Amino acid sequence: MYEQIAQNKRRTFVVLFFFVLLIAGAGLAFNYILGYGTFGVIIAVGIAISMSFFSYFYSDKVALKASGAQPADESQYRRYHNLVEGLCIASGLPKPRLYVVNDPAPNAFATGRNPEHAAIAVTTGLLERMNRVELEGVIAHELSHIKNYDILVTTIAVTAVGAVTLMADIGLRMSFFGGGRNRDSNDNSGLGAILAIAGLALLVLAPFAAQLMHFAVSRNREYLADATGVSLTRYPPGLISALEKLHADQSIVRNATKATASMWIEQPLKGKVGGGHEKWLDKAFNTHPPLDDRIARLKEL
Repeated sequence: MYEQIAQNKRRTFVVLFFFVLLIAGAGLAFNYILGYGTFGVIIAVGIAISMSFFSYFYSDKVALKASGAQPADESQYRRYHNLVEGLCIASGLPKPRLYVVNDPAPNAFATGRNPEHAAIAVTTGLLERMNRVELEGVIAHELSHIKNYDILVTTIAVTAVGAVTLMADIGLRMSFFGGGRNRDSNDNSGLGAILAIAGLALLVLAPFAAQLMHFAVSRNREYLADATGVSLTRYPPGLISALEKLHADQSIVRNATKATASMWIEQPLKGKVGGGHEKWLDKAFNTHPPLDDRIARLKEL
């Protein structure tokens, strides 16, 4: 189990390293094509950082509002509060704010920038369909996202995607409308033309590559949260049973959106993530790993 946790952490850092390389490559292409792009790169990155700053400090409020989550009354949802309190004591985490989403589809998510500013939301469908050990497994999974600072990692990934997309959009628009590098420069040589074409190709493909890496980070964090979650409960069958119920259920969360899909414990929208029969391209665009794979990995612990 600990090797699996370490492996998932290594994979996440590798993907984030490639994010840095992609941003650097997109910045160089932006600068080369526009000629005077250094200032533009600074502006583009500045805007992306400003957006991510807002997202980092207010993403929890936005996510809770978008999902229609309401504070979980302690007397009405006593089992929910008891399970969270017990797991927090075992893990040494402060108790997060607890919310309930009035939706029959079983699902849950965690949000917040760090353990001191975190929240967990579960649907009424999850509370109704899960027994105590299953619900404990789901909550432990969400607490693991908080414990592992997954929101911070996701924010870094979103920042990278935003920076790359913004630079690509500005660079392509200015290039299309004739802005940028002085055409009378010596870059009109064959090498200059090749570099210009390569730069344009990179700007076109960079947002696509950045989004794929973002999804890869999200999938790795789900595997990590599963492994960390069962280390908190010391009872893998609880989370396994919960994931099997989620796999069998085909309902969707009404208030879920593509922007918040990666936050939930499993795909909240139409098109459940299946097993090995999926095409590799479909898997690449999934925000979650297949539930069959997650269940199989947990059974090996």
